[in-house]
Amino acid sequence: MSGRQRRERASSRAPRTNAPPRAPDPTGLAARPNPARIAVYAGLVLLGAAVGGAGTLVQAALFPGGLILALVASAGLFYGGRVVTGTQLGALAPAVGWFVVVVLLLGGRPEGDYVFGDAVGLALFMLGTMAVAVMCATMSRLPYPANDTRPPGT
Repeated sequence: MSGRQRRERASSRAPRTNAPPRAPDPTGLAARPNPARIAVYAGLVLLGAAVGGAGTLVQAALFPGGLILALVASAGLFYGGRVVTGTQLGALAPAVGWFVVVVLLLGGRPEGDYVFGDAVGLALFMLGTMAVAVMCATMSRLPYPANDTRPPGT
């Protein structure tokens, strides 16, 4: 094969247009906001607030079993948010709603009423749920399903 034939063959593989290459689409915080994703995160914040309020009442009313129930419900919500969104923010969004409600309920009322029960239950509820939120947010990436090789979110 002569040099000329090689050049012709190589040039036939070149693109047929003279268009300049496009810049890649922005990702992360530079990408355009997705309204559906924003709605999911807002829903997770509201669910976190509901679980925080219910957990506050249950752990104070039924001390040993209620505390375990409140922790399991919080863990399920945080892990579920992580799985549904596939991001760390999916676990942190319900944790933010939970935290806001619990801090508001810690304030009590001017009459001196207090929502939480004993100090041990309060400490275990607060520290346990915060530990679960951190664990769910910092866990490694979720594995790809065996039957679907596409990356999550596509």
